[in-house]
Amino acid sequence: MAIDVPRRWIPCFKVLVHLAALYPLINLYYAAFSDQLGGDPVEAVIHFTGIGALNLLLISLLISPLAKRFKLIFLMQFRRMIGLYAFVYALCHILNFLFFEVQFDLQLFIEEVFERPYITLGMSAFLLLTALAVTSISKLRRKMKSRWQILHNFIYLIALLVVIHFYWSVKSEIIEPLIYFAMYAALMMFRLKKLRGWMKGITSS
Repeated sequence: MAIDVPRRWIPCFKVLVHLAALYPLINLYYAAFSDQLGGDPVEAVIHFTGIGALNLLLISLLISPLAKRFKLIFLMQFRRMIGLYAFVYALCHILNFLFFEVQFDLQLFIEEVFERPYITLGMSAFLLLTALAVTSISKLRRKMKSRWQILHNFIYLIALLVVIHFYWSVKSEIIEPLIYFAMYAALMMFRLKKLRGWMKGITSS
């Protein structure tokens, strides 16, 4: 039996999701400006926002199998919101790198993107995620029709690129990236049939 919640509760749950996503980000920048992030605050901010984006991407991928397995249909109403917050964290991650790491030197930024493979992957994932965020607008979704679903299934590729980006960016400690690889692989196991259908849709379009 499907488990649903009263419609009047949904706004309250959405407020909780907003708070859960925004509070860590606000707290991060407060700690940065008050000099509470240790000896390398720039690295701390860049790392936190990047990991935050990856966590939110994986949570958004978890919602669908979780809702189907436990009949928690109401969870599907939060998938787009969490995906958009993944974009917000990814945007902060890019801006932090641009402002603090390369000091808003656009030429150096572009050189870093093309010369460092892990940054190239990360930027590719961000551009794809931007396309998904923009087309999350209901009006665009209706105009795109079936193409919308094909585009938004690129979330699987985006998550993979981000996991690889994280793995390549780590200089010594690889246990955490490998854990993320395992979580991503587990989430994809629930979608083998859908992935095959998506690949057919791409090749035939």
